[in-house]
Amino acid sequence: MAHGSSGEGRLRRLTRELAKFGAVGGAGLLVNLGVFNFVRHVTDLPVVRASVVATVVAIAFNYVGFRYFTYRDRDKGGRTKEMTLFLLFSAVGLVIENGLLFLATYGFGWDSPLQSNVFKFIGIGVATLFRFWSYRTWVFKAIPLRGTVLGESRPAGTAPKQRVG
Repeated sequence: MAHGSSGEGRLRRLTRELAKFGAVGGAGLLVNLGVFNFVRHVTDLPVVRASVVATVVAIAFNYVGFRYFTYRDRDKGGRTKEMTLFLLFSAVGLVIENGLLFLATYGFGWDSPLQSNVFKFIGIGVATLFRFWSYRTWVFKAIPLRGTVLGESRPAGTAPKQRVG
């Protein structure tokens, strides 16, 4: 296999992963913002508490999407550890997302419905960068390619390179 094609394969896999992560994340964004605005309009919860409720609902929605769509081909062993790490990193994302909203609302007094949605959206964006990195690195670990020798990857079913001398 040529050196460049291995890199191209990795780039293709990363592109597919990003597209799937984005599809689940986009749906989760709609769930998050929808629940946020619904809770804000039908309850008297303060803005950040309503946001936390929406974030928790979106976290549950996203776990199902990530596990069974984006990362369905990833290691399925150790679900307890996977769920624990997912919840841990999701909680950090929740703090990032809602911390920005808290700062905008209580630090700067920007608390109109439009301002709340703008800062909720920005918080989701910043938290998403952290979540993508942490989920793919720690939660939904890739299964190593079959036949990997000291970091050398090759497609399953191909013979290892012959070593001379």
